[in-house]
Amino acid sequence: MTMTPHYQAIMARCAGLLPLKTAIVHPVQPTVFEAVGDAVAAGLIDPVLIGPATKIARALTQAGHKPDTYEIIDTPHSHAAADKAAELGGAGQVGAIMKGSLHSDELLKAILAPAAGLRTERRISHVFLIITKDYPHPFIITDAAVNITPDLEDKADIVRNAIGLWRVLWPADTPKVAILAAVETVNPRMPATLDAAALCKMVDRGQIEGALLDGPLAFDNAVSLTAAKEKGIISPVAGQADILVVPDIESGNMLAKQLIFLGGADAAGVVLGARVPIMLTSRADSVRARMLSCALAVLIDDGRKKGMLK
Repeated sequence: MTMTPHYQAIMARCAGLLPLKTAIVHPVQPTVFEAVGDAVAAGLIDPVLIGPATKIARALTQAGHKPDTYEIIDTPHSHAAADKAAELGGAGQVGAIMKGSLHSDELLKAILAPAAGLRTERRISHVFLIITKDYPHPFIITDAAVNITPDLEDKADIVRNAIGLWRVLWPADTPKVAILAAVETVNPRMPATLDAAALCKMVDRGQIEGALLDGPLAFDNAVSLTAAKEKGIISPVAGQADILVVPDIESGNMLAKQLIFLGGADAAGVVLGARVPIMLTSRADSVRARMLSCALAVLIDDGRKKGMLK
């Protein structure tokens, strides 16, 4: 697939920035190194491989690399690898963490452990940056991978995290945030619509800053000006949303994966709210998607150094 101008623009933003020291957690499958090798060649990351050294060396060999290509920190198993990566992140010895061949919840458990020192005052949340030919600009879907059934307080942090990422990527823009539900009216029997209304009021009270919010909005009203006009919705967000906040993990995950696997979208996934960005790459992710995730991590790290992120 030909790289889109939006994809190229984000990758170009990383030019001139130093490679980001990145802990690759339990990379014991050769497929991990397809994206790692490309990201190194592009100057995005400087990897530190953490896990059983013998298995990592075998995976490197199978992937066509020399066993001593990258620094390796030997640990007995994936749990220890996750703990070590979190320790290095908390100590500032790595600037990002990338999931290798282990379950996401295993890695997140280590990251959330108080001893790791990676927690901030924010709840962690996942964002997908989506680039598709069917929408005029990149947009964010959140949270589709970490928070299962977020309550109002959780959703407020999910929104804040996504706004922070948008301001790093496009600092001159004020992002338009659509709080999604099945309908565009507040219905007491539909909790997602109540949360949407409350989040919008939190903006009015200064509890959420740096963005325009509206909701509840159904998906069509959030991304289609025609649909919004047909419903008579007057809104600075409807039809042109930059950030889509989903009600729960299931709706978000299905929406994102439909765009990726049926719509051919490029999607980069990263976890925000910790002291370093965490790339929750999947075995099903394309090399392009993993490269884009690395680029986001580099830009997030640069934004934090410049004081653009908490």
